[in-house]
Amino acid sequence: MADSLITVIIPIYNGEKYAKACLDNVMSQTYKHLEVIVVDDGSTDKTDEIIRGYPVKIITHPKNKGLSAARNSGIDAATGEYIHFVDVDDGINDVFYEEMVKAIVETRSDIACAGMVQKHKKYKTQRFKTQQLFTTTNDKLTITYVGKWGYVWRYLFRLDFLKKHNLRFEEGRFIEDLLFSLPAVYFSEKLVTVPKAEYRYNYSENSILTNREKNHRDKRRADKRHAKAQVLSFAKQHNFKIPGVNTGRLSYIIRKYYRNIFS
Repeated sequence: MADSLITVIIPIYNGEKYAKACLDNVMSQTYKHLEVIVVDDGSTDKTDEIIRGYPVKIITHPKNKGLSAARNSGIDAATGEYIHFVDVDDGINDVFYEEMVKAIVETRSDIACAGMVQKHKKYKTQRFKTQQLFTTTNDKLTITYVGKWGYVWRYLFRLDFLKKHNLRFEEGRFIEDLLFSLPAVYFSEKLVTVPKAEYRYNYSENSILTNREKNHRDKRRADKRHAKAQVLSFAKQHNFKIPGVNTGRLSYIIRKYYRNIFS
């Protein structure tokens, strides 16, 4: 385990407000065998000045290409055995990588899944009580609810697994996580949940998911429809149902409202 290199990919676009806290968080991890790749996606603020103060690999896009392109650039440059994506305005607990790599190595899994905390949407907070291994399609899709919560940052992936299945982020689209995460979870032979690893999602104004400008909102809606159509087509092609989307919707709705009221 101590020799397992994890590549951490951090895309940043005009992230001077968050970059220092994010990089300090990653650098303070108890697990030190990390390759940190920061993709500066055409920032025009002080992002470049901040990130050059850290021992990281820097990829610079002369112009903003979007989150998907930045993540793909990181995948192309990665040399680790495992790979993780971090959004610059979020955080992880200090044993995140130690616990994730321990679980994925011990179980020889393709994917490790962390707990996540979302204070603004309590029903999307999920903590695992025990380490469990899942191998069937329905079990993997149900425990992660990946069809509803596509967030790529909650997973640690084996890099050669992603390359084997040619998993890339679709560029030029919002809701890009879902089109990556759901096929990844489906194709994985083993997925392990990690009880002591926690990803903390922070609600930020004017992010991809919260920007209220009309053009942005219209594109987000269109891309959400595109993503849903694509994953439903993928599920039909591979003959499975997606929990919370086209099966088990009632139990998902009950969970959603129960967590919002009683959490």
